Formats: sequence, C-alpha cells, structure tokens
Amino acid sequence: MRSLFLSSIAALYALAVALPQPHPLSISLTKKSTLKTADGRVDPASLRAHISSAEAKLQRNAAAFERNTGAALFSPSHTKRAAALGSAPLIDDANRNWIGAIEAGTPPQTFTINFDTGSTDLFLPGSICGNACGGQQRYNPEISSSAEPLGEPFKVEYMDNSMATGDLYTDSVSLAGFKATAQTIGVALNASGFSSEKYDGLMGLAFKSISKFGADSVFHTLVSQGAVPEPVFAFKLASSGSELRVGGVNSALHQGSFTYTPVIKEGAWQITGDAIEIDGKEVVNAFPAIVDSGTSLILGNSFDVSQLYATINATEVEKGVYALPCDAMPAVSITLGGKSFPLSAETLNQGTMDSSGTICIGAIHGSDEVGDQWILGDVFMRNVYSAFDVENSRVGFAELA
Repeated sequence: MRSLFLSSIAALYALAVALPQPHPLSISLTKKSTLKTADGRVDPASLRAHISSAEAKLQRNAAAFERNTGAALFSPSHTKRAAALGSAPLIDDANRNWIGAIEAGTPPQTFTINFDTGSTDLFLPGSICGNACGGQQRYNPEISSSAEPLGEPFKVEYMDNSMATGDLYTDSVSLAGFKATAQTIGVALNASGFSSEKYDGLMGLAFKSISKFGADSVFHTLVSQGAVPEPVFAFKLASSGSELRVGGVNSALHQGSFTYTPVIKEGAWQITGDAIEIDGKEVVNAFPAIVDSGTSLILGNSFDVSQLYATINATEVEKGVYALPCDAMPAVSITLGGKSFPLSAETLNQGTMDSSGTICIGAIHGSDEVGDQWILGDVFMRNVYSAFDVENSRVGFAELA
C-alpha cells in the first residue's frame, strides 16, 4: 500500500514537471495623453491643476492607510487633510497615462487599463454607467459566470466635485495571461464630472493598506495564489518599446545589475532617496519618495524645489511651476540605494510655454501639500528600468539597455 502511494506521488510529480511552467510575460504599453495643448505648448495653469490631482491622490492614500491600519502614513505635519479624504483615485484626461490590456470575467471581457503603482484598487465602468463613461468599454458582471456580488456599495468623491458610485464584485482578472480569481473590482454604475476615451479603467499595483475596498491589488492576488513565476513586476516607460513585465524582469530592457532600496512603509511603493543634485550641487538628501507610474511629473516640497531652481535662476510662473530657457536644461540626478541616476534633458523639459519656443517648463514641481514627501513619477521612471519586488518589499532600479 505504501509503495502504491509513493508511486502515485512520483507519477504526480513527474506530471507536474512535464507540464509547461509559467514564465514572466509582458504587456505592451502606450502613452495616450499628455499635459500639452493641441499646439504642443504647456499651459502652466493646467499643469498646476495636474499637481493638485497628484496632491489629492497622496491625501486619499494617507486617509485609506489610516482607516485600514489605524496608523498614520505620514507625519500629521506632512499631510494636510482635505474634503475628499478616503476617496480612491481615478486619473483624469489631463494626466499622462501608460496603458495596456487586461481581461475580466468568464468568458473574458477585454479592457484598456491605466497601470498605477501609486494606488491599489481595480475600477471598471459598469454596463449601466451613465454618459460620464463616454466611449469606454463596459464591464458586465451579468454575463460573467465567475462574477460574484459582494453586496457592498462604494462612493468615490474628488477634489473637483466629480464623483462615482457603484458596487463591489469579485471576478477573475487576467494580467499578461496570469489569472487572479475572486479579485475585488469596483464597478461604476453612476458617475458625474469625469469621462475618458483614452482608457477604460484603472488598475492599482500598490499595497492593500491604501485600498479603498480593503482588498489586495491584482498583482498581490496573483502572488498569493501562486499564479506568477516570481513576485515581481517591472516597468519600462519610454517613447517607444514601453512595457509592463509581469512575474519577473525583462533582461533585454536593462543593463547591469539592479540597485535595490527597501520599501519603508507598505502603502504606495514608498522608499528613501539618498540625494537630489542639480549641476553637481546637492539640494536634497535623505528624503522619502513614492515611485508612482500614475503621476507624470516629479513633485517635491515647495522649499526644496525653489532651492533647486534658484541654482539655475529659473522663474516661477505658477505656484510650484518653473520656467527656464529651453536650451539650458540643467544636469539633474537622483541617488537611490547609493547609485546616482541622471535624468535626461528630454524628460526634464515639460515643453514650451510660449509661441517663441525658447522658454520651457521644468518637469520638477513644488507643492505645499506633501511635506518632505517626494513623488517620483513618469519624469523619473522614463530614465530607469524599475522592478517592484512584492516578496522582499523593495524597488530596484537599473540602467536602460
């Protein structure tokens, strides 16, 4: 009997080894909107509105973290409270978005998604969502055999008085071919004040502690269910060849080894930076920072940013927004984990602000709302290959190939 049991185990093991093993897979990413006007210029007032959106997202994350854990995400002096506390983020049309495809439901329904390392939840427009959902693809749980209602409503309120309401469901969600089962989804059934034809929904990739729903992100669900070969996802963000790698890193897209820095608090992907230098002068050191694919810019506290631009005599044209000659972009580098990562002049240049084409907007902006917290968004991430390691709670950076 024992020999029969052992033989059966051996047969099962041999079968498991023979079956195809999962490998990391990639989703191609495209950029579908920018912060520029139709004529290619940057409007400082619109840019200021985008900064306000990033500030509001930081406040929402802090409120969700406190509600879910009972602890403060930031020191009270570092986080001002706003009327929209507790709302979960949706990205409006003015943002720069990196989007790709996912599937949800059984049979699968396909959606174009904005991937955001600065939030956690998955939102999709529902089949009876109003005109605010515009030309978006709608998710219909009624035609999915794997959908289950949770019997819980949600309400999302925004700083600009827009809002969305809906219901929570669980369903299967496939990311780069890896399937998460019983994933919590916020399904918008009514909305006002926002619309987007650029993408259908938002997928957060951060930690459960800042979830509006108290649920794991899709990637964390994949990890907990053993559905991915490695508990790592990675980004390349560039003018071409951008991708989200799921279940590992793409060695063809980076060169040299990774420099890792630990996550200091599992809300968003929050790390500690060593220094920020401009033209060889260190302006900031030992600063907390969030690595955020859902924000297009680099955002820091107003004082440090003003000191940075004072080094090159730039002019503040809107609160926290600075202009300088287009041909005089400074040499800026950010040191993480002991390694300095230079930012290209192309990424530091937000674009021209007048018809002369000689004055440009810098892509590092100041805020009174963030305390000493920095947000390292698209402007930084386009200069590195970024790996997010869930198991070891760390973020790695490598030079682009």
